[in-house]
Amino acid sequence: MESTVEAIATNNLILIFATIGITGIVLGRLSEILKIPDVILYLIAGIIIGPAVLNIISVQSFPVENNLILTFGSAFILFEGGKEINLKVLNKVKVSVGMLSTVGVIVSAVVVGVISGKVFGLPMVTALLLGSVVASTDPAALIPVFKQVTIKDKIKQTVVSESAFNDAVGAILVSTLLGVVTSGEFSVAASTKELLVSAGLGIGVGVVIGYLLTVFMSDKKIGVFHSYAPIMSLLTVALAYEIALKLGGSGYMAVFIAGLISGNKKLFGLWIPEYDFQSVHHFSESVSTMCRMAIFVVLGTQVDLGALATYWAPSLLMVLVLMFVARPLVVLICTAFDKSAKWTFKDRLFMMWVRETGVIPAALSGIIVSMKIPGYEIISSVVFMTILVTLIVQASTTKMVAKKLGVLEESEEMEESSQIA
Repeated sequence: MESTVEAIATNNLILIFATIGITGIVLGRLSEILKIPDVILYLIAGIIIGPAVLNIISVQSFPVENNLILTFGSAFILFEGGKEINLKVLNKVKVSVGMLSTVGVIVSAVVVGVISGKVFGLPMVTALLLGSVVASTDPAALIPVFKQVTIKDKIKQTVVSESAFNDAVGAILVSTLLGVVTSGEFSVAASTKELLVSAGLGIGVGVVIGYLLTVFMSDKKIGVFHSYAPIMSLLTVALAYEIALKLGGSGYMAVFIAGLISGNKKLFGLWIPEYDFQSVHHFSESVSTMCRMAIFVVLGTQVDLGALATYWAPSLLMVLVLMFVARPLVVLICTAFDKSAKWTFKDRLFMMWVRETGVIPAALSGIIVSMKIPGYEIISSVVFMTILVTLIVQASTTKMVAKKLGVLEESEEMEESSQIA
């Protein structure tokens, strides 16, 4: 019997991998042709191959496999997000980033939570859980956009850094509230303590694992594993996540900090031989792309079309509250404290706009759906609508908004002017 169960589980995982791989590659290419965000197509594909239509993949049939995809996928993407951050630039805007990724997440979660509680009639803890899931922004959506649109470096680093940090903070906040929902007990002091301990241990583990494994991949005498750099990157994610969890810390914060250390290795006097660096770079990009495909397809399979049909109007209202009330309020409050950054009003307007929701909220929503938390249908509907609307509206208009507000790098503005001339 055991061998039969193991064989079925193995076949399920292979089937999911093959289905997501084929779907992702075809739709990724189609998105390039149509010039629309690929994740939108992944979501739609997930709906089609999920229980709503073809029923090839479903949470009920493959709970372990789905949780593996959501957990590892989101952890690896956070690791890659950490690698994108330049610590030297980050140091100049650290107050803004720190405020946006902590206070900002809480403000956004509370604003959306309070209003969603009234709109949907949810218990306050469940409403705050909903607000916390959609409170963070998405480095996996922002980074590809900023590779195509050359934004001023200070703004780019702030937005990308904040999105990576607030993903980790949002994940910790959701984990804390999930504990409250499942246990029924809530204490501000205990929750705050848990949040600080979780984040602190996550940061500590991330620093240690990130530094040690980077040393082992470096050109130093101790760097005996640099030829295995791609495998070491996977190992960094797995070790940082699992060790942090075992110690009672945040696995998401640990992998993000490990990525931060890895991406800024030159500041610590560490180099990876060029061949091995290119090898790990291409490998990581491929794995990250596969993780994005998998997470959004899996999220699509979890969309309950019946619930979405029921809640689409209030869900859309919550997206508008998030886009035009919560997130602008967050930017105004959090950047006001950073006098040294010298933000202009146009800088702030741009930061209010580039706040797409994506991978981590998708993964967190998937975990909530698989746990069947009361109100999960509403949370899933709001998350799906938020991802769809913010990516379609905000991601696709980033360049236009940046040009209107004058936050493009001068080189790109000059290039556009010469093309027009």
